[in-house]
Amino acid sequence: MLEDSLEDRRREQRLVTVRAIVAAGFVLLGLGLILIRLAHLQVEMHEHFSVLSQDNRVKIQPVPPTRGLIYDAKGLLLAENHPSFSLELTIEKIDDLEATIAELAKLIPITEKDRARFARLKRQRMRFQAVPIRLNLTAAEVARFAVDGYRFPGVDVHAELIRTYPKAALTAHVLGYVGRINERELASIDKGNYAGTNFIGKGGVEKAHEDLLHGRVGYQQVEVNARGRILRTLESTPPEPGQDLYLYLDVAVQQAATEALGDRRGAVVAIDPRNGGVLALVSQPSFDPNLFVEGISQTDYDALLYSPDKPLYNRAVRGQYPPGSTVKPFIALGGLATGTINSRKGIYCPGYFSLPGQSHRFRCWRRGGHGTVNMRQAIVQSCDVYFYSLANQMGIEKLHDFMATFGFGARTGVDISGELPGLLPSREWKERVRKQPWYPGETLIVGIGQGSFLATPIQLAAATAAAANRGHFIQPRLGYASRVPGAPTAHKLPMVSRTLDVGNASYWDTIVEDMAQVVEGARGTAKRIRSKDYRIAGKTGTAQVFSVGQKETYNAATTPERMRDHALFVAFAPVEDPRIAVAVIVENGGHGGSTAAPVARRVIDAHLGGAQLSQDGEDPHGN
Repeated sequence: MLEDSLEDRRREQRLVTVRAIVAAGFVLLGLGLILIRLAHLQVEMHEHFSVLSQDNRVKIQPVPPTRGLIYDAKGLLLAENHPSFSLELTIEKIDDLEATIAELAKLIPITEKDRARFARLKRQRMRFQAVPIRLNLTAAEVARFAVDGYRFPGVDVHAELIRTYPKAALTAHVLGYVGRINERELASIDKGNYAGTNFIGKGGVEKAHEDLLHGRVGYQQVEVNARGRILRTLESTPPEPGQDLYLYLDVAVQQAATEALGDRRGAVVAIDPRNGGVLALVSQPSFDPNLFVEGISQTDYDALLYSPDKPLYNRAVRGQYPPGSTVKPFIALGGLATGTINSRKGIYCPGYFSLPGQSHRFRCWRRGGHGTVNMRQAIVQSCDVYFYSLANQMGIEKLHDFMATFGFGARTGVDISGELPGLLPSREWKERVRKQPWYPGETLIVGIGQGSFLATPIQLAAATAAAANRGHFIQPRLGYASRVPGAPTAHKLPMVSRTLDVGNASYWDTIVEDMAQVVEGARGTAKRIRSKDYRIAGKTGTAQVFSVGQKETYNAATTPERMRDHALFVAFAPVEDPRIAVAVIVENGGHGGSTAAPVARRVIDAHLGGAQLSQDGEDPHGN
């Protein structure tokens, strides 16, 4: 028994010893692994973790550039950056937030809308970051807070540059406006260059020249603590400010065009034929772009959006109207260029035109007819029958191809956002889009600028400028030059042009003189705007809003105002040395000679300095 007891103790001792050795082995193995891991982290991974530590300590912050300014042709400031003041609270510096806001409200008005915005922004920011509670402080409110600001620790007035438009509605459709970047824009812009930037061009020149106006973002390296608070600036790269933009636009001409249109809906485009510079681009009614910069209220936006007058719609580049008789000189030129007619041949106008073998009558605006007229008489008196006959002889293919050379049916490429191409109908277009064949009667309608034929005011002005230049077509441009702030010289923006070939240069002189007789001639449809200071060449037009049946008579007095004909007029002056070409449309304005032509005359006078147009004069009731 004694031997068995001793044997058991020896076995237990051996078991304990084995377990201790195994445990010690595991401990040593664990320590070895820890040492190996420490060596890996401290030696092999030293550089990696050093970089991570540095990145946690040093942050890169963007410094947004200052947006470039916009000037008119005479150096008048059209878009500037105005300091805007906001009242901001730093939460961690304020002991009693609600009491502080209540006291501030006694000093500066704070609405429930302001409080709601503050509460939303407060949840999105750190306690050491400033949160605005009032935006757009007036000078009086800033001064009031400056006097009592010592009573509000953690409350400061913050200034930032906000885009403003001194001319407001006068230049709204030209300049457009800037607004806060939305999600769709964020997906397409260079996020690096727009880091720290809240605003982007939303329309007009602001959008078309965004690359020039925005500039290049700068950066600064700052040291922060564990909570993200900035301790100091380590290094900085200053931003490149946006370039200042100089326009061909002349505010005096823009003002004259706006006043000439008055309260009527319509558009005016004036171009300098010598360089394609847009002197005026008016769309009425207009709107105040300043409302959009920091966010327009829903009430104000709805009032603009749902207005029947469509003030947000840029009629000058997006309005697509039947050009009416304003295109007759171009069609006549096409007849000469294609050898279809000569300028001396007469065509008899009994007041209507019928296709061979058909009884349908395409009526002339003068029901009694014009008798026998040649090309000049047809243009001066705007005889529809002459152009029905000419269009029928040319056919739609020749008619389409020639008019396309003047830019009809295509965007002009003017440097403003949102331009539409209009519509120059053709056989191929109708078969492709409407799945229908082309009928000969449609060719006649195109020949007087009606039917499916649609043109924008900017297209009409550009085509008229090309006629004034005797075939030298220059792409219309608003931007003249750009300049880096502080640079001694400006960089002129490129000009794009092409030459229109009509076969015989004398054809241009024929058409120009025909257009001059529209104003100068005794029977001209625009004779009431004749000037003693210079010769004006032009063409009136009337565009139907709805079709009148064969046995119906159009009566403006009994027609609802918005269903009445549009009044159009195109012109250039002086005839011998053109310096301005104008296109005018007055929606539902009736006759071009009595409504649109006087508008053009006032615009021409504003640019050339002629005597003011007399308010009296005969209304020829031409179209």
